[in-house]
Amino acid sequence: MMRQYELVERVKRYNPAADEDLLNRAYVYAMRAHGTQKRASGDPFFGHPLEVAAILTDLRLDDATIVAAVLHDTVEDTAATLDEIRGIFGPEIGALVDGLTKLKRLDLVSKRAAQGENFRKLLLAVAADVRVLLVKLADRLHNMRTLHHMPGEKRKRIAQETLDIYAPLAGRMGMQELRDELEDLAFRNLEPEVYATITQRLADLSAKSERMVEGIARDLTAKLAARGITAEVTGRQKQPFSIWSKMERKSVAFEQLSDIFGFRVVVDTLADCYGALGIVHTTWPMVPGRYKDYVSTPKQNDYRSIHTTVIGPKSQRVELQIRTSEMDEIAEYGIAAHAHYKEGAKGQAPGDGSVHPRLATESGAYQWLRRTIELLAEGDSPEEFLEHTKLELFQDQVFCFTPKGRLIALPRGATPIDFAYAVHTDVGNTAVGAKINGRMAPLLHELANGDEVEIARSDGASPPAAWESLVVTGKARAAIRRATRSAVRRQYAGLGRQILDRAFERAAKSFSDDKLRGALPRLARTSTEDVFAAVGRGEMFSGDVVRAVYPDYKDERRAVPNTAVPQPPANRAGRLVRSKDQTMRLTFPGGEIAAGTQADAIPIRGIDGDLPVSFAPNGGAVPGDRIVGILTPGVGVTVYPIQSAALAAFDNEPERWLDVRWDLEAHNSERFPARLALQSINEPGVLAQIAQVIADHDGNIDNLSMKRRTQDFTDVAIDLSVWDLQHLNAIVAELRGKRAVARVDRVNG
Repeated sequence: MMRQYELVERVKRYNPAADEDLLNRAYVYAMRAHGTQKRASGDPFFGHPLEVAAILTDLRLDDATIVAAVLHDTVEDTAATLDEIRGIFGPEIGALVDGLTKLKRLDLVSKRAAQGENFRKLLLAVAADVRVLLVKLADRLHNMRTLHHMPGEKRKRIAQETLDIYAPLAGRMGMQELRDELEDLAFRNLEPEVYATITQRLADLSAKSERMVEGIARDLTAKLAARGITAEVTGRQKQPFSIWSKMERKSVAFEQLSDIFGFRVVVDTLADCYGALGIVHTTWPMVPGRYKDYVSTPKQNDYRSIHTTVIGPKSQRVELQIRTSEMDEIAEYGIAAHAHYKEGAKGQAPGDGSVHPRLATESGAYQWLRRTIELLAEGDSPEEFLEHTKLELFQDQVFCFTPKGRLIALPRGATPIDFAYAVHTDVGNTAVGAKINGRMAPLLHELANGDEVEIARSDGASPPAAWESLVVTGKARAAIRRATRSAVRRQYAGLGRQILDRAFERAAKSFSDDKLRGALPRLARTSTEDVFAAVGRGEMFSGDVVRAVYPDYKDERRAVPNTAVPQPPANRAGRLVRSKDQTMRLTFPGGEIAAGTQADAIPIRGIDGDLPVSFAPNGGAVPGDRIVGILTPGVGVTVYPIQSAALAAFDNEPERWLDVRWDLEAHNSERFPARLALQSINEPGVLAQIAQVIADHDGNIDNLSMKRRTQDFTDVAIDLSVWDLQHLNAIVAELRGKRAVARVDRVNG
């Protein structure tokens, strides 16, 4: 374990003005806080934060970052508090430690939700100060180096998380050396046999090719020197994970890979980069399609280099990366190479904890990260946030252009839809077609490097919900999901407006948006759109809205009784008949549903005599629901609750809609069916808890099915019998209050 004086010496090697007192106080504080805690390996826990700090000293980071690394586990794993750390070490270090501390006592049943919420907290802290990310990546690197001490399942879970999130995140920040090690360690734990095989093959190949690699490096150095270019040429070998990924992606064998060995050419100036490229291409033939210029068009992580592949000596394919020493430093250390905190008066970053100005202005990677966080943090669930972030962390990119020449970087596999949303959310939402390089192309066409993309738009268009599963960028998915939700809301609002128009007409009262706006406080809504949507979804009754606008209004029609008012079982046949008082009635044994007077109801054309009636499958409707009838000529009428998603299929057929309402006798004592969909935790006794809630509320379970969703959750579908909507809502409310129940939704036919 690193001694106190060793930590100070490591920092003073690159920062002679380091605050020794601050470093010593942090060392002593963390050592006392962790006390006798042990890691899974049996080593003192305090050794871990010291190793994290050591990794960061190799990156030559400032005193505050090193101290935050030493303290980063104190709040999470000891009795120390953030207030105490802020008081002793100041607000800057307190903010860094806070950003590195996981959220405790999350009221989330899903482990994935908890993981997503903690990751959201981390990224939001990173948006305020990138040093949080540098400490977190160093923390993950040391944990991966000691992962072999963890139990098997936990080891695989941490390794997969590293491969999915932290290694790509390091790559996005340009920290390639750290990314390579994270991927190597994760791959070793996830696929130990494959890792061992590839490592052995690489060792054998390296032994055979050692002289060839040295010869090519020597020959290339001599040719460049002869033309006046000083260069450092080094051979490199691909990492095992990179090789395995390429074998999987392209379905090729190890022997078919031609770029296992590559060469890095580091020159003095930008002009030398292109000079060296010219010498290489005039000396050996270039392999078509293998030239990429990331100097003129840098990657979003600030990576700059010229890539080319030539047929070198002895007809060997030689892959070259040509860059300056500054480019090389950024390629290896990424955002940490930008973080020149040592440039201040005492080698420190700004005292307010903000990002160093040079870092904020020069690092495209950090600017990308902040933009991504802003886009992804707009109200998505923790699971969605985590998934969108993974989508944004793809390293392989294609570079496309707008007709005006704007460069758009997208993940490999992106489509014109992704391109449209990258330009602007409104462009994506109204996209209806695309031209690629001047030719019409499908919106699902996969984009390639250098494509010029022109998006055709229509003001009335909106993105289909199916696009969400077809795009590859998190920004596009989030925008499509929001647009879909807005479209559904508009649909409900339109239906709600129709219902209110008729309700005010029946009440012989005038209706306008201005009158409704004045009643918003009484309805506890912030906008008229909220009221329309609530009425359309059945969350608010039209009569309540009329009374809110006209407080003196008395509804003389008999209200729906709160007592047990039965509904016919789903799909139970009934008859629609015209009674003597000219009221259309849905009749069935045990009760009736009235369709309103002839003046209120939508006209029914081509119907004479009795008409068969059935109720929507998969949940039916219960007394108290707002309901609607759908007429099918030659079949009859199907009654749906107004909030049923199935009604969307009839949006363009208004002539089939019947305005119906409940009109049952209060003394009926029959129960009626409803369906609930639950997500429950997999633990003993959960089903008994659910059944007990239903029994306590005098409900009756008719049918039940269970399906294991994940290792932690089970989907439960329950058909039960209830008296009315009030009865059903009471059961749902208590089920939602159970810790073991993650979610409860009513299923509407």
